[in-house]
Amino acid sequence: MIGAGVVGFSVAWHLQRSGHQVALYDPQLGQAQGADAGSSAALGLLMARVFRRSSGRGWRLRQQSHALWRQWREELQQRGHVLPFRPGLLQLATTAAEQEAQAQLAEQRQDLRLLDPAELETLRPLIPQPSLGGLLSPEDGQLDPIPAMRALQEDGARLGVQLNATAVRGLERSGSGQWRVVGGQGSYDWVVLSAGLSSSALLEPLGHERPQHPVLGQALELQLADGDQAPLNWPGSLSWSGINLVPRPQGRLWLGATVEIDQRQGQPEQLLALRELDGQAPAWLQRATVLRQWQGLRARPLGRPAPLLEQLEPGLLLASGHYRNGVLLAPATAAWVAEQIEQG
Repeated sequence: MIGAGVVGFSVAWHLQRSGHQVALYDPQLGQAQGADAGSSAALGLLMARVFRRSSGRGWRLRQQSHALWRQWREELQQRGHVLPFRPGLLQLATTAAEQEAQAQLAEQRQDLRLLDPAELETLRPLIPQPSLGGLLSPEDGQLDPIPAMRALQEDGARLGVQLNATAVRGLERSGSGQWRVVGGQGSYDWVVLSAGLSSSALLEPLGHERPQHPVLGQALELQLADGDQAPLNWPGSLSWSGINLVPRPQGRLWLGATVEIDQRQGQPEQLLALRELDGQAPAWLQRATVLRQWQGLRARPLGRPAPLLEQLEPGLLLASGHYRNGVLLAPATAAWVAEQIEQG
């Protein structure tokens, strides 16, 4: 297993608990996520039930992950791990077209609910404008990605996952048909590549062109001013005009994330637009103090839909390019990898 983001930890943990022996390689193991890692940009919003489509691979992966995350959280919490989860996701409609699309989706799915005008009016002083309507998904929510990765890593190690803080320089076929990890130790029946942008570089010498480009995301943590605690009473996290607002403990708020294509360094004007919600920040948000900012690089496939889930050669699996849905799709990705190995 190459890559120790949320997808890599999920795959390694799931395979080990399914009876496989797993070695996980990543030079960042034992350290904080680097700014070039995709998981470091994640806010952990799990948007499964509010997904607009009702068929296709993307829909199936989201629904499978939605169910698996519930099972995984319960299993890990029973073993003493903490996985902070805030239920509820409110999508706000900024146009009449979005409002109509929300109404159609609410008709299709009984677990989704449109906010009535009175409910929206109670929120109106505290939410960005324009907000013409709102669609509430009680089953979706927000999972804190860093504690989730820590739980998967620690429980995986308890189960026997071998952690190698080593940079993989290449992949080679051994004479026995196994794979040798250049820079690692031993040979393996299967190699799973889940190393984000580095996956493409490892595949090129093998003749596999799977280009991905970086999409940088910047995020902020804000401390609300005294008396401005009302956002903590929202029915969950908010999604408004592509920007996510995530209430946090102790009167704090996460705000993110930008979409900066082919950038590796955050642009100040993008961060300012995020901070001010493109000029629509409510008064309470303007009064908040910035505690920290961070960024990460999401890997977006070129010419192919995200994510990349492929068996490229016997024993070589690619599970990368999740773009902005790595946290959400991690369990379904792990299930797909396990299925390929068990069938193979």
